[in-house]
Amino acid sequence: MTFSLTSLIVDAADLESESSFWHRLLGGSITRTATHHFLQLDGFPVIVIQQAPEHVPPRWPDGASQQMHFDLATDDVGSADKRVLDAGGRRLRPTDDVAPSAQQGSRVYASPAGHPFCLRSA
Repeated sequence: MTFSLTSLIVDAADLESESSFWHRLLGGSITRTATHHFLQLDGFPVIVIQQAPEHVPPRWPDGASQQMHFDLATDDVGSADKRVLDAGGRRLRPTDDVAPSAQQGSRVYASPAGHPFCLRSA
């Protein structure tokens, strides 16, 4: 028996804001329905943004656990930082709060719906 990943589902109260953020960040194409937005990326499974009117962003980093998060690799973390912020993301930890050894390698952000993700050096 084998498994294959068909999609990653994220909840959001605001479908347009969340799907537009991931589209601006990752590219691809979006198919919209009343309750779901489907982001298709070349060579990667669909990311599905699911309507969840009662969605409350996680309280990270104050100790609340995460159910999951994205890791994105980039060859230029500094330029990617600007792109994330321009697309509507926010830093969960100030860049000057990152350990010097990680400054070049990893930064923590949240999407508009509050889903955490990391940018890491490729």
